[in-house]
Amino acid sequence: MHVSAKHISWLLTVAALSAMLLNLVCTPNNNQSAEKTYLNHHDTVNYVGMQTCRSCHSEIYNTFIQTGMGQSFGLATRAKSAADFTKKHVVYDASINMHYAPFWKNDSMYIMEFRLNGRDTVHKRIEKVDYIIGSGQHTNSHLMNRNGYIYQLPLTWYAQKHKWDLPPGFENGKNARFTRTIGFECMSCHNAMPQYETNSGNKFINIPLGIDCERCHGPGEVHVAQKASGIIVDTATQIDYSIVNPKKLPWNLQIDVCQRCHLQGNAVLKPGKTFADFKPGMQLSSVVDIYMPKYKGKEDEFIMASHAQRLQLSKCFISSQSASASQNTLTCITCHNPHVSVKVTGTQVFNKACMNCHESKQQCTEKESVRMVKQNNCWGCHMPKSGTIDIPHVTVTDHRIRIPAPAKQQAKVKSFIGLYCINNSQSDLLTKSKAYINDVEKFEGVFSNLDTSQQIINSLTLSKDEYIELQTHIWYLQHNDAAMVKLGQQFKPSQVVQPWTCYRIGQGYQNLGLAAAALAWYQQAVKLAPSNLDFINKLGAILIELNELDEGINCFKQSLQLYAKQPDALTNIGFGYLKQNNTAAAMDAYNKALAIDPDCEQALLNKAALLNLLGKRVEAKQTLQQLLKINPTHPQVNQLLQQL
Repeated sequence: MHVSAKHISWLLTVAALSAMLLNLVCTPNNNQSAEKTYLNHHDTVNYVGMQTCRSCHSEIYNTFIQTGMGQSFGLATRAKSAADFTKKHVVYDASINMHYAPFWKNDSMYIMEFRLNGRDTVHKRIEKVDYIIGSGQHTNSHLMNRNGYIYQLPLTWYAQKHKWDLPPGFENGKNARFTRTIGFECMSCHNAMPQYETNSGNKFINIPLGIDCERCHGPGEVHVAQKASGIIVDTATQIDYSIVNPKKLPWNLQIDVCQRCHLQGNAVLKPGKTFADFKPGMQLSSVVDIYMPKYKGKEDEFIMASHAQRLQLSKCFISSQSASASQNTLTCITCHNPHVSVKVTGTQVFNKACMNCHESKQQCTEKESVRMVKQNNCWGCHMPKSGTIDIPHVTVTDHRIRIPAPAKQQAKVKSFIGLYCINNSQSDLLTKSKAYINDVEKFEGVFSNLDTSQQIINSLTLSKDEYIELQTHIWYLQHNDAAMVKLGQQFKPSQVVQPWTCYRIGQGYQNLGLAAAALAWYQQAVKLAPSNLDFINKLGAILIELNELDEGINCFKQSLQLYAKQPDALTNIGFGYLKQNNTAAAMDAYNKALAIDPDCEQALLNKAALLNLLGKRVEAKQTLQQLLKINPTHPQVNQLLQQL
């Protein structure tokens, strides 16, 4: 093998690592689970990066880098972008009366948001694009990095329709503009293993550029060290336990490698686990259970990243499990070579995978004329392409293999049956209760799911930390402030270790007008998660409410130093300045907030009040009328206009 000179000194420093880890593991036998046999599962083993892998596996690297995974994430460069910039593109969101346009300036990409009043531009905001997420086969979406905080920008390129439009989830009056946070779950599937600041929400210490070798093979430190020290395994006859080869795994662990990311849904982490804890060769359910809603009447609907789920609904998959040994079970890599792009994988490769099982059985019964039109393309008929329910403007292959049924004329009524765990048939009740809470909070599920979660919690014996976390979460979503406060009174804030629980209890106290009691809970939340902007801002707001003005203003200064373009934080710091009778600083803060978000209702209301205080009644009235256009039913605006 060849190891480049730049890696030699590094390899020598870790060469002893493999010998140390060999002592941890006995020679594998058929009764051992993969979790106990692979040396790179040990939590001391580090990731080495794709360029290290490339030094020995250059041919695989050269093809893999062209795959959807290899192109999943990168810097915002002209080479990375699949979008059309040959003409001016403008996307209009009528729900908020905003226009969006992408453009390049030199080698940097930008997205401009603007609003027109007649022919006049009355609002303009321009943000630099730092990353492009998505291979470009279906979409390119765009992210900005502000001091490590990652946000999605409000434009996506849809390659199949060759058009710009709002990103998935931004449509139908839900435009998050520049505020949608990108958390660790999302980033860790579109990327190699990023370094995330725990509980920050969306702050990253390091972000690699794209999915790499180690996402499917596990951390490479031991493997590289063994090869550098001359430990070579004949992989034609043996398994090299210094690195995971998914092809050598049992079928269920093999699928778990793929469905870590190709099975998106309502993900519930196991206690003490993070998305970084899963390594190829482990059971995915040891780290996370993934739930999906089950509906009667809409069985053929699916989301974009549901390939693993849809495959396992297939008769082909079910038959392969029951009829043969695990080595012959249909899995993702039966058809897909993950090192080669589907763009260059010929139709015959996929059809050959079908014929490996079906050649000796009854041949296709479709009319020959139809088969000729389809060119005897098995998967083209039995894995029909379709749109997805979560991503607009895309068509993808449905991985549920089946004999297509003729479309029925009468649409079925879609009715919710319940949540089911896709990757773990033995999912526990504690995990399920969390899934029902998530369904309401994150996926707009039916509100009665909170009652289902409550029933589960009532049936369990929970630890103090588990109980206070789950029960507070339910009451928070139900706006049951009194119950949260009553529970919070049983503990000191320092006794609660979950920052979001502290935040929710603090909110309960604040909603009931108990600001002094809320303070300690917000302080504990910030102590546990010092980079979470929501927590810092809540602490600043409660300090200002308590007339601890210097401390509150300093909180907001800290928050704005971490990320400057926060309209709510600017509005609140403006209120703090106003309480200090610093009207100039207050007005400056309100104007900055409105330059970022001209529809920030509290900033408009506060600015109007300040203008009135300064005797500028005409301007105050104009500001209130602007607010009334945004929210005609605002409870205070008409009253204030009458006073003016």
